[in-house]
Amino acid sequence: MPRNRNTFSSLAAWRRRMLNRAVQGGWRWVQETGSVTAEHPGKLRFRRLGAGTRLAFPQGTVFGERWIEIGECCIVAEQVTLTAGMLPGLDLGTDTVLTLGDGVVLGRGSHVIADAKVTIGSDTYCGPYVYITSTNHSYDDPDEPVGRQWPRSEPVTIGPGCWLGTGSVILPGARLGRNVVVAAGAVVRGEVPDHSVVAGAPAKVVRSWDEEKGWQPPLRTPAPVPIPDHVTSEQLAALAAWEVEQAR
Repeated sequence: MPRNRNTFSSLAAWRRRMLNRAVQGGWRWVQETGSVTAEHPGKLRFRRLGAGTRLAFPQGTVFGERWIEIGECCIVAEQVTLTAGMLPGLDLGTDTVLTLGDGVVLGRGSHVIADAKVTIGSDTYCGPYVYITSTNHSYDDPDEPVGRQWPRSEPVTIGPGCWLGTGSVILPGARLGRNVVVAAGAVVRGEVPDHSVVAGAPAKVVRSWDEEKGWQPPLRTPAPVPIPDHVTSEQLAALAAWEVEQAR
């Protein structure tokens, strides 16, 4: 009996491994087939979808593609919402409403809601669950349910080279400069100058770059030492392998 029990147990484990591999392989095939690219846009018809850009599968809510331009080499992760207009089927005129520059990265579960014009500059990186919107509810009448009051919209501009941390929120009317860092969970409104770091809700500048003094306040950690010009990629790979071996 123990031998039979071991045989059945081994057979069940083997079946489990085979089923696991089949499911994982099938899901990878679904992800690859369901992703959206310029060559394979599926049912989505963007005004522009640049070469090398990929919208991962499964996509989030996407509508108003006629008014959405996405640049080259962008990465749009799973379950990302991209919308132009408040509802599908609206006529938004002739101008582009939502623009993503080249090399933009939108992390998993992020939302970009463009009722008014939203522009995200090239090489801007967003962590997971970032929320960017040009529309917000109003609260003019204290007796009317807030959700029934007519929303207000203002354009949003995010400069090139920014980094938006996980869970950050960019509110209507926000204007972020070049190479701005938004801390995780920050809520940004108004204007943010170039080369600054903002944090908090509402977000405030906590660090900025001065041409003469450098970062103010100074960074807590030393700046990384640049790799000497004479060091080759093969030497770096060998060093990395050596460090891994030493850590064991």
